[in-house]
Amino acid sequence: MKKGSSQGITEVRVRNITVGGDRLTVAAGPCVLENYEDAFAIAKEMKKLCAEFDFGYIFKASFDKANRTSITSFRGPGIEEGLLWLKEIGSKLDIPVVTDMHEPWQAEKLAGAVDLLQIPAFLCRQTDLLVAASKTGKPLNIKKAQFMAPEDMRSVANKCREVGNEQIILCERGTAFGYHELSVDFRSIPVMRGLGYPVMFDATHSVQKPGGQGDSSGGDRAYVLPLIRAAVAIGIDALFMEVHPDPDVAKCDGPNMVPLRSMSEILRQTAEIDKIVKEKIGFASLDWTGE
Repeated sequence: MKKGSSQGITEVRVRNITVGGDRLTVAAGPCVLENYEDAFAIAKEMKKLCAEFDFGYIFKASFDKANRTSITSFRGPGIEEGLLWLKEIGSKLDIPVVTDMHEPWQAEKLAGAVDLLQIPAFLCRQTDLLVAASKTGKPLNIKKAQFMAPEDMRSVANKCREVGNEQIILCERGTAFGYHELSVDFRSIPVMRGLGYPVMFDATHSVQKPGGQGDSSGGDRAYVLPLIRAAVAIGIDALFMEVHPDPDVAKCDGPNMVPLRSMSEILRQTAEIDKIVKEKIGFASLDWTGE
């Protein structure tokens, strides 16, 4: 019996991809745009791998990482050049693109270049930012703040709905339970899906150690695959990962990024578990009481 995934969930259309339907979507790319050539190569390889496993694919990269630990940290090429790169990658490879939005004035520029606007976790309660993003009409991926309970994302989503945008994805990316450490409370996935929105799991930021290296964030990518296996077994609509050809020399978030060479095996395991969930056991739901 086919269990499916979309019952009671708002389907979100991102260009030619449906998030919240019966096919898992993968959003992946480098943490920040370092140069055009590497970004294009990553997107091309990820598109090929996702097609192999029948996943939808959205290319992810930031044009500006505005929340770095140090003022001297590399932030990216900036909005003008960065959006040109993102738009060209999306057009040449015929794939949707997502990037971070940090300030309300950026909304119009981003809406003309990318297909999905991402609200960073630290900023998910910023009303003016949510309103500006929502008014573009673009779908939104809103990351749950490290300091918020999952049920409190209802209020965040309601701000977007109240200005006319219901194309919302909610994203789990770990919760701060101690200094320099994040933990994933997997109860958040059925809780946020229970709000009626598709849920994305951010596997690489969930293993981040904010400020863990003093003047930069640390992390431990060894935990990425175990967390993915757990999240997919519960049932998610989309999977977010930051990938890089050589994370150890990446200019941002290297310790928690996944080597591009590892993605085939990660996606293979993801596909195996996702198939069991979709075709046999269904998504975990709080409708089950144990009685």
